[in-house]
Amino acid sequence: MKELKKIVISGGGTGGHIFPALAIANEIKKRNPNVEILFVGAEGKMEMEKVPAAGYKIVGLPIVGLQRKLTLKNLALPFKLLKSLSLAKNILKDFKPEVVIGVGGYASGPTLKMAQRLGIPTLIQEQNSYPGKTNRLLAKKVKAVCTAYEGLESVFPPAAIRLTGNPVREELNRTSISKEEAFSQFPALDPAKRTILVMGGSLGARTLNEGVLHGLAELAEANVQVLWQCGKYYFEAMKKEIEIRKKAPIFLTDFISRMDAAYGVADVIVSRAGALSISELCIVGKPTILVPSPNVSEDHQTKNAMALVKNQAAILIKDDVAKEQLISEAIKVLNDDDKMNELRVAIKRMAKPNATADIVDVIENLA
Repeated sequence: MKELKKIVISGGGTGGHIFPALAIANEIKKRNPNVEILFVGAEGKMEMEKVPAAGYKIVGLPIVGLQRKLTLKNLALPFKLLKSLSLAKNILKDFKPEVVIGVGGYASGPTLKMAQRLGIPTLIQEQNSYPGKTNRLLAKKVKAVCTAYEGLESVFPPAAIRLTGNPVREELNRTSISKEEAFSQFPALDPAKRTILVMGGSLGARTLNEGVLHGLAELAEANVQVLWQCGKYYFEAMKKEIEIRKKAPIFLTDFISRMDAAYGVADVIVSRAGALSISELCIVGKPTILVPSPNVSEDHQTKNAMALVKNQAAILIKDDVAKEQLISEAIKVLNDDDKMNELRVAIKRMAKPNATADIVDVIENLA
């Protein structure tokens, strides 16, 4: 395989785009120690902070997204797009990469568009089961698309599709944590009790939090405990609520750093349906209830969740009924050994544990 010398990775905006980008960069660097990797992001977005913190160089484009509501900001969009296209062209001509990788987000559009015009091979890493507008526009001239879900032939050229899965954090693939070690990270939890893990991300998910509060009495009656990541935004309010009610054993936290341990203690997992979360949950292989967020573009999370549901690999609860149904459904699953086993087997079957390495294989073949 040819040694890679110069690679551009473009995109960002959210952790769901940035994490795969960094995972791919790290795997490229591990295989090709002398490679130069340049990130191209959007000015003011989180990649401009996260990428340098991970040890990589990044340049920013002034590109912005179209605002859904009527606003004067949309008048500046064509000018920012033209400037971003021009800057992207100059960056690529100066850097001369062998391959340009797009991970989604505003910056990937102009960067991959100019790479295609300059004849540089382009690759898209599509995390979702339903691609966003940027990747759909770039699809015709892309050389390869690494997907996490089947059935995208209507969006991307069939010959370009590689079903690789999404990169997941390395510690989930490296070790299998024992139940004893997992519970040692959460001393307030009882290893003899069944445990529901509720995770709404670092900022939290209001619906999931309301669902847990609504079901406190049910949890106490069922003798079930909860490891509850409520998010930093909601932490103080949730802490006060459970102190007042004191009905069920709860380990409340704003953020979980040892997710391998959190997954290790869980008998049932409740989560939003972000693409990377789902990829991790497939590796973990635990019975899962998904509550897709209604606040994402093009209802991506529902489409992600349905990819599992149609394979009997997860249970979906809609956001608008989750407050009333969430804990009841979780306890119902916990009490059904056959359903638990069915969900475990089906979700594990969808796992792609070698995704990052497989994606870099594709990149090396393009180069």
